[in-house]
Amino acid sequence: MSVFDDVSRFLEERLEEYLKAHPHLELQVLEDKLHDQAADTTKLLTQLQAEEQQQQNAILETANEIQRWHQRIKKAKQAGRQDLATAAEQREASLLRQGNQQWGQLEIVKERIAQTQELKQKIQLRQQEVRAKMRQMPKQKTTPRTAQTTGWSQPPKSGTPDPLEDQFQKWEMDDELDQLKRKMGR
Repeated sequence: MSVFDDVSRFLEERLEEYLKAHPHLELQVLEDKLHDQAADTTKLLTQLQAEEQQQQNAILETANEIQRWHQRIKKAKQAGRQDLATAAEQREASLLRQGNQQWGQLEIVKERIAQTQELKQKIQLRQQEVRAKMRQMPKQKTTPRTAQTTGWSQPPKSGTPDPLEDQFQKWEMDDELDQLKRKMGR
């Protein structure tokens, strides 16, 4: 292993420890990842639906060509032009194979659309679960007592909450969360 791998593994372990110690941040990171996955899934679904439409259009064009060559076969046979009828039959057979391939490709795209829709629903369900957990977590104290009642510059007596300490902890956690988001490419 290289030094980079060791450092990377060390940092990942420290991040995991930190997130486990601060579950609300872990949930926030998870919610952000799920949001990104939902956006990517929606984009993929849009692309697949456009591809499905293109495949359908190609199949219709091929079907029209098959009909056109089928009519030509009839016309050539009626006129006694077996040479043209044989060539037209070969063309029609080739178009039928092409149509079958296009149909198979369309079925694959439809299957991928169904899988992507299922994935999107799972992501949305997971997002709801994470949001519900976030709502269940105890709220952080965000409103410190005023300086007149406790005195910011004096440390509180033991056993009493320190509003300045609480505010600094909240600020430091928010700052670390912002740094994590930036490192994760947000």
